[in-house]
Amino acid sequence: MRSFRTSLSIAVVALAISLAGCSAATTGSTSSGTSGTATTTTTQQAVTAATIEEDTHYDGDDLSWDASTEVAISLADGGSKVTSSSSTGVAVDGNTVTISAAGTYRLSGSLTDGKIMVAAGDSDTVRIILDGVQLGNSSGSPFVVQSADEAILYLEDGSTNTVTDAASYADQGDDAPNAALFSMADLTIAGPGSLKVTGKYNDGIVSKDGLVLASGKVTVEAADDGIRGKDYTVLLDGAYQVTAGGDGVKADNETDEGRGWLLVSGGSLSVTAGDDGVKAFNTLTVSGGTVNVAKSEEGLEAQHIAISGGDVTVTSNDDGVNASGGASSSTADGGGMGGGMGGGMGGGETVGDYSVDVSGGTLTINAQGDGLDSNGNASISGGTVMVNGPTNDGNGALDVNGELAVSGGTVAAAGSAGMAVTPGTSSTQSGVQITFSSSVSAGTPVHIVDSSGAVVATFVTTKTIASLVFSSSAIADGATYTVYTGGTADATAGLTTGSIDGAKQQGTVTAGQYTQAQGPGGGGGGRR
Repeated sequence: MRSFRTSLSIAVVALAISLAGCSAATTGSTSSGTSGTATTTTTQQAVTAATIEEDTHYDGDDLSWDASTEVAISLADGGSKVTSSSSTGVAVDGNTVTISAAGTYRLSGSLTDGKIMVAAGDSDTVRIILDGVQLGNSSGSPFVVQSADEAILYLEDGSTNTVTDAASYADQGDDAPNAALFSMADLTIAGPGSLKVTGKYNDGIVSKDGLVLASGKVTVEAADDGIRGKDYTVLLDGAYQVTAGGDGVKADNETDEGRGWLLVSGGSLSVTAGDDGVKAFNTLTVSGGTVNVAKSEEGLEAQHIAISGGDVTVTSNDDGVNASGGASSSTADGGGMGGGMGGGMGGGETVGDYSVDVSGGTLTINAQGDGLDSNGNASISGGTVMVNGPTNDGNGALDVNGELAVSGGTVAAAGSAGMAVTPGTSSTQSGVQITFSSSVSAGTPVHIVDSSGAVVATFVTTKTIASLVFSSSAIADGATYTVYTGGTADATAGLTTGSIDGAKQQGTVTAGQYTQAQGPGGGGGGRR
């Protein structure tokens, strides 16, 4: 088991940078002489950064093996057997198949009420190829890694595999398995095949150590959490679809320094969750790929949230992006809700060791609570942030206890007017704040037009709104802009292009001049 840096802010951010761009494929030989490939996303930037292999247990060589060394296991109720000549690491006892040694094992067939158990040595790497496997169990988990250094689950090309646990477990002790696919060791899921995991009792996929999702087409349905790693959860590639009664995907080590982090650097992740969509105890980073949280209480949640690439879409009943948790905090020195975007929610509001940082990619939020929320500071230096925020005045499209510095990118944050927050004094990129005299209906284009009559930006909200904050490099500080509603837009939602033909003039605003709404503890002035 490899160690990784304990300095979370250095290790995870460096790792995210090192995984943003170019593709490198690793090859695993199959018993038929063909080869399956798993693609990992890496980058070629002139930075000194941790690599995925240094910061996790994952190694590209894990997906390469000699087909002649495979141990073939045929699964069948009451008749599972090892069909290879070498079988010293496998024992069959009824419908329980136990793997006790390092090696590569190819499984096929089905167990309607059985179990695959890995009980190998602490330094053993166990590679299990699922080649058309259906596993079920009537009293617990059908797939358990009890001990190993690392377990690799490889989904054979063209194969369809299923793992389904019991609705109740006979063993519910503290150290007992509680997921359909459960591992006490580092776990990697890879390969071009497909896997469906149904967690009827509790969770879907769990690693009590590190978890790397290198590739695969994986569907998870779980009564509680969908996919859960402890030290870290990493999505490199593949398509993962999660439906969970609790949290969707998470990393939850709350005790070990520098652990409990989550990274999406490629692939696609789709989450429908009864609680939080994507969650990490420490740092949650998206540097590439696609993340779609279709339903959640809070969409993304961690102490530190960094988006440097990719395409993130969040729908939430409460906060969309929420930097909060168990970190230490300090009291902000007054300032009310003023002082800019995130100037503090009021005198005495705490500014904790939390952050939201957007430096690239696209972030789209549809939130009933706060849209982009940090209990500490926040920054936007690149990318595109679009917030369809709350309709009630008790929450805001943007809510930052400390300071949010806007130095680049494009921000369009629409919502109610009662808690509207605007760019802070440290911002180097200007913007405009628009408070409408009457609400603007969902689907209505809002146009910002410069003094020459050119449309600088068109934003179409998905909800009824009372305010809009917009910042981009196209806004000149101190310049006057006219705001229109109506007319036409070239898209039905979000930032787009449009025309003010037939639109209604709403008034003028001056870039860099903000009027903060009155919030708890008093109001305040923005950057002038």
